[in-house]
Amino acid sequence: MGAEQIETKWIGKRIVRPDGVDKVTGRANFGADLRLPGMLEAKILRSPHAHARIKSIDTSKAEALPGVLSVVTAKDFPEVSGMADAGEAQVNFADLSRNVMAREKALYDGHAVAAVAATSASIATEALSLIEVEYEVLPHVIDVEEAMKPDAPLLHDDLFTKNVDPKPDKPSNVAQRLEFGAGDIDKGFGEADVIVERTFRTAATHQGYIEPHAAVAEWTEDGQSRIWCSSQGQFAVRDMTTTLLGIDHANLKVTPAEIGGGFGGKTTIYLEPVALLLSRKTGRPVRAVMSREEVFRGSGPTSGSVVRTKIGMRNSGEITAAELGLKYEAGAFPGSPAMAGCMTAFACYDIENAKVVGYDVVSNRAKCAAYRAPGAPMTAFAVESVLDELAEKIGVDPIDLRLKNAAKEGTRALYGAKFKQIGFEETLKAAKDHPHYSAPLGPNQGRAIACGFWFNIGGESTANVNVNMDGTVTVVSPNPDIGGSRASMVLMAAEVLGINPDRIRITIGDTASIGYSGLTGGSRVTFAVGMAVVDASKQVVTQLCERAAQIWEVDVEGVEWRDGAAHPASSNVGDFDPLSLEKIAAQSAKLGGTITGAAAINARGAGPGFATHICDVEVDKGTGRVDVVRYTAIQDAGRAIHPGYVEGQMQGGVAQGVGWALNEEYIFDDKGRLENPGFLDYRMPVTSDLPMIDTQIIEVPNPFHPYGVRGVGEVPIVPPLAAVASAVSQVVGKRMDQLPLSPPRVLDAIDG
Repeated sequence: MGAEQIETKWIGKRIVRPDGVDKVTGRANFGADLRLPGMLEAKILRSPHAHARIKSIDTSKAEALPGVLSVVTAKDFPEVSGMADAGEAQVNFADLSRNVMAREKALYDGHAVAAVAATSASIATEALSLIEVEYEVLPHVIDVEEAMKPDAPLLHDDLFTKNVDPKPDKPSNVAQRLEFGAGDIDKGFGEADVIVERTFRTAATHQGYIEPHAAVAEWTEDGQSRIWCSSQGQFAVRDMTTTLLGIDHANLKVTPAEIGGGFGGKTTIYLEPVALLLSRKTGRPVRAVMSREEVFRGSGPTSGSVVRTKIGMRNSGEITAAELGLKYEAGAFPGSPAMAGCMTAFACYDIENAKVVGYDVVSNRAKCAAYRAPGAPMTAFAVESVLDELAEKIGVDPIDLRLKNAAKEGTRALYGAKFKQIGFEETLKAAKDHPHYSAPLGPNQGRAIACGFWFNIGGESTANVNVNMDGTVTVVSPNPDIGGSRASMVLMAAEVLGINPDRIRITIGDTASIGYSGLTGGSRVTFAVGMAVVDASKQVVTQLCERAAQIWEVDVEGVEWRDGAAHPASSNVGDFDPLSLEKIAAQSAKLGGTITGAAAINARGAGPGFATHICDVEVDKGTGRVDVVRYTAIQDAGRAIHPGYVEGQMQGGVAQGVGWALNEEYIFDDKGRLENPGFLDYRMPVTSDLPMIDTQIIEVPNPFHPYGVRGVGEVPIVPPLAAVASAVSQVVGKRMDQLPLSPPRVLDAIDG
């Protein structure tokens, strides 16, 4: 509490990224860079069918190929069950195991059915062609609404819809129904002067990380095993892999490599248990690396969605009622972000009467994975688009309309939380005052604003801070660094210790060298792990004061730490010269030993994040091409520990959201096969597609963090879908309710 009053020396500085030099020089080691003596190469055979029963698998010809040392199929995996938390979602281990390797059925194009380890990648690839799989091809379903129909092809005959009363007596593809509500929506709609109701559709989109999934696994003779991998959480990899293979946590050490992007897509496992099984069978280390095609066919995008939205409003601009019905594609196994979609849908606004119903639906697609604020961009697209239309209908400025209904301190969100200090109103006011909002528009240009929310998370986190004999400091963090978190940890440690950040080095610990920590996801690391670093650094300061008291032969209460040195707390203590950290560290051996701090916390109080975006587009009415010509992202970061990386997170989220809005989608043929599994045909934005993205950081400190931090990585992807679509709608004169806004779709709107 009281973060607003804290004056800092290092917090807010733009220091050089600790891992920057290694990355720009090419020395950094990523998932596929490790080479071990005798290492084998693994390749995975994937189903060519969207839905097929596996009648038999004959691997004998592959096993006979010279250079092939092992083949694994589902029969090599034990049956497992149970659930566990993983970030914002839960893992069903039975489903996870069947996603890693198909058992009774292949449930999507690209589903893994067998794997080979050979002395070279070319031999392993040849061996895949020798594996004979007899399939019984079954009817498939791709579209979420088609999958919900009673006569739809059934993926799982043991899947019964949860949270429905009475409990269904027949299986279906609807895994779960979710509902949140408050007030009386019928009464609220009855009080409305104007009501807008529309249905919005978004396509499944991939996270688009540059580095594909990669893992190196080694099972040694004593039963110990090791994995090096590209992952957003080495502890999650350890826990999932050991559960799937039935081994003890202590018998597997997972070391995180540098990571070439994740955005939520690397919070689960695909290759790791397969590579470890192959290593156990061969007695040699095994490397498995996905091709780009495999990434698209075999790893999870986010869900496609259908969202029906109905909002009622008085002519004065007050929302009287809001209702949302959302249907999310989970892919082949339950677990879409429908829950998060329901929770975030109306969180930006103080609405007395509201109801949200969500459905988690399986279909013959790759199992979805988290993608940056999972579930929130789809509902924001719907809600913000309707608010834009309502503002136009009643003749109110879109920002003023949102300010009139904005959530503020004391607002209770539909999912139950009562907001403390939040900065949503501040982002709206900053947007209205921003030069972008009043700048003139050119021909065929449109402008819109949209808002976004993410609750952020905390959770189990650890940190070690060790003082070396020469007075330098080492921080050990338990979380892979995706967005510059190493720099943030160094800055917070430097602030507590009162020393220059150049004196601090940071390393990412493996699962055997530091205590358990949750995933790098949900915008939790700078908040939660940062709290652990602060706690561990404070322990170090306490020890430094104790050592200074020993040297001066005074009570420890007579020592205070400031500016990187021990000082007498008052003139009554004595006339002592300050003792710097370096001087105390040099004497640590004779004063009790190494100075070290270790913190383990379960962080609570993650401050929710809010953003307001302004987007200008230009539409070529002859071709239907849409160009984003100006974009401004304004966001409450609580406190920007390293402003450069906060701005980078904001800009990166916008870039991904613009791609989602304009270009990106999974395209399937009539047999349920993915037609665009690569960056050539799956069109992600490149530098030439985007303007310079303006950012403005708002700082309304989170009272539950010592330096006021709120997570920033999720929120920036939430508003762009609506902002882009509403800006295009301004130009074409028709509400754009289906993404992506491809040229043919835009031309249809212009011509229609």
